[in-house]
Amino acid sequence: MDKLDIDEIPGARADLLCFLVATLAASHSLTYEWRVDHLVESGRIWLARNLIRMHWLDRVLLGQLALKIAKRELKDAGIAVRQSDVQALFTGEMTLNHASTVVQKMMKLCKESL
Repeated sequence: MDKLDIDEIPGARADLLCFLVATLAASHSLTYEWRVDHLVESGRIWLARNLIRMHWLDRVLLGQLALKIAKRELKDAGIAVRQSDVQALFTGEMTLNHASTVVQKMMKLCKESL
């Protein structure tokens, strides 16, 4: 099956950004480190799961934006991810849990950042 470009799918870029932000925030709340390796692998996983391709430079730029949002803008927006919140951010299949109010707030912030 051929992969579609990320910009051919409405909302895909915002969904990937939010997934990366949630992954970074979750990882930080558990390890107290900003793990760039988790960011890179999470991006690869999301793209493969959704059968989407994205130019490597766009992935780098989106990853940098995700790190900026996770490090600075979540706190400024009043979004805190505690260890007890981590499981609620994701479904059992490790996709975003769009029913979570924290994910909804993150998605709004991500859409505004694009």
